[in-house]
Amino acid sequence: MSVKARAEDLDTAPEGEAIINWSWAGTAIYVGLAIAGTIFVDAFATPAAVVSGALFVIGCVAFFWAYAVAVSRSRTDVIGIGGLFFLVDAAPKIVRFRLRLSLAIQIVAALVSASIRPFTPMAFGFLVPVFGLGMCGLWGARHGTFEPRPARTSVSEPPSDHETDMT
Repeated sequence: MSVKARAEDLDTAPEGEAIINWSWAGTAIYVGLAIAGTIFVDAFATPAAVVSGALFVIGCVAFFWAYAVAVSRSRTDVIGIGGLFFLVDAAPKIVRFRLRLSLAIQIVAALVSASIRPFTPMAFGFLVPVFGLGMCGLWGARHGTFEPRPARTSVSEPPSDHETDMT
């Protein structure tokens, strides 16, 4: 790949830019409140818990939305869990990096804040990574590239071993 081709790749926005931006917006809001709630527990722990709960609910909705889209796409594509939710071989490198980094930051922020302030509302931060995972799944379901499902040659042909999962 030439330098010019790499520069052109960086100039164009990847598909699903809104999903990536929403993931980072949720991460930024949570991390800001996690830091504030860890330092000033009395003032910010409850707002941090409310945001954690809201991001969890949004993440659950995104997760099930991604699942529904993936089920629909599975008629024509072979979609695996690793590709769908962790973007393994399903997304460009920059998209994988941005979404996985957002998820990793959510996990680290939850671990650190809840470890420093155990038995406080900061423990609700453990719910936040569901948001990051939901965003990864939503991007994968809507924009991910997967191998096409092999076509059957006839209607009466029995399914192959990998289609039945009986072995």
